[in-house]
Amino acid sequence: MVISATILLSLVTGLVHMAFVARAILRPHREPASRIAWVVVILVVPIVGIGAYLLFGETNVGAHRRRREEAALRLLPAPETAPGIGAIAAPPEIVGRLAPLFQTVQSVNGFAPSGGNRVELLSDSNAAINRLVSDIDEAREHVHVCFYIWLADGNGLKMIAALKRAAARGVTCRAIGDSLGSRLLIRSPEWRSMRAAGVQTVAALRLGNPLFHLLTVRFDLRNHRKIVVIDNRITYCGSQNCADPEFRIKGRFAPWVDVMLRFEGPVARQNQFLFATHWMTAVQENLSALLLAPLAPISGGAIAQVAGTGPTARPSAMPEIFASVIYAAERELIITTPYYVPDEFLQASLCASARRGVATTLILPRRNDSRFVSAASRSYYRDLLEAGVRILEFEGGLLHAKTMTVDGTIALIGSANLDRRSFELNYENNVLIADRTATAELRRRQMGYIAASRAVTLDEVAGWSTFRRFLDNAVAMMGPLL
Repeated sequence: MVISATILLSLVTGLVHMAFVARAILRPHREPASRIAWVVVILVVPIVGIGAYLLFGETNVGAHRRRREEAALRLLPAPETAPGIGAIAAPPEIVGRLAPLFQTVQSVNGFAPSGGNRVELLSDSNAAINRLVSDIDEAREHVHVCFYIWLADGNGLKMIAALKRAAARGVTCRAIGDSLGSRLLIRSPEWRSMRAAGVQTVAALRLGNPLFHLLTVRFDLRNHRKIVVIDNRITYCGSQNCADPEFRIKGRFAPWVDVMLRFEGPVARQNQFLFATHWMTAVQENLSALLLAPLAPISGGAIAQVAGTGPTARPSAMPEIFASVIYAAERELIITTPYYVPDEFLQASLCASARRGVATTLILPRRNDSRFVSAASRSYYRDLLEAGVRILEFEGGLLHAKTMTVDGTIALIGSANLDRRSFELNYENNVLIADRTATAELRRRQMGYIAASRAVTLDEVAGWSTFRRFLDNAVAMMGPLL
């Protein structure tokens, strides 16, 4: 019996489709909705669907990078043995209702909550860069810098000049820029001039040919972290990239409105651990001695704890942290984020917060630099408003700050957005803070955002056209595919 070429081709094609359907179903750590969506796409538009799945269907950093990161972690001290990272008993102030929240964060990296931290909220983006440059100019041992976006504009060049000055006086300077977000700088003479001046540089998650790596690496994974560590005792964390607030590459959405906090104390070691992991994954240099250096005596100050998440961390770690913060609220919860594309659990958590009587406020930018994200965000408005969540749209630029404050006592700030990219694809870093003074400062900043915002009403959303709702919901349906 002779099988025709057409029948053979159909059999092979069918087997390939079934293989990819099985791969989508068997892929671990995926929501059922995501699996269903990918199966439908693969079956309905086979060639395009398989190509899309190869590009976007799996969160895979690649075997080579995973091995290097695992090797780096083996060289670094275990978090529970490193001063300032895990070798601190929980301060008595957090024993009680906040203990489960801090335990959730500790379960991600093993970083314990540490007291004895001084916290400073910088007034704006330019002030943050100026303060940072001042600290670099006073550095004696090392300066570690990691940014997702680093531009060769006013603030970006200030940072480069400060690093060059530090390297010239013998300070060890290490700088990481994401190979996509900082690509303009990495390809520029300024980046080469830093290396020539003695600043060690790394382009994180180098961009390869996506067609070449289809089966082994997801090409759009990014290092979205913003970390600065100076002399093992000062660290910065927040939403701010190393750029002017005018953000000229997307100037029509400017100004970018960010939050950056300066910490001085043991929590700097936790950001140091995250930086060292990135550095040692890319460079054969052991930084473990920095994490074992003796720690100055701890007394008073704010309690702080770092969470570093990403595609090699526990799946869903960041949404678990967000949800834990939301459920810790008893009276008031205020959230700012530029990108709101939650999973079902996080959306339900926010709705539940308002329904149980917590004054729940969500502040988003009126104009977003991503039309896709803006449309997807709007699809969630009605359910939030019906639950009692107050939604405000900031009109003073692109609100890029990622903040949460709870009951005037605890705060969460960092690089992570309330979207699926931050949940699964990006390397992110946040800091959880238990301190009334620091939280009050951040809450005052949030009040300023509220004053510059317009409220979205349920009547307004109900009046949206059928076509607009169709588009918004259709875009949101693509969320599980990412």
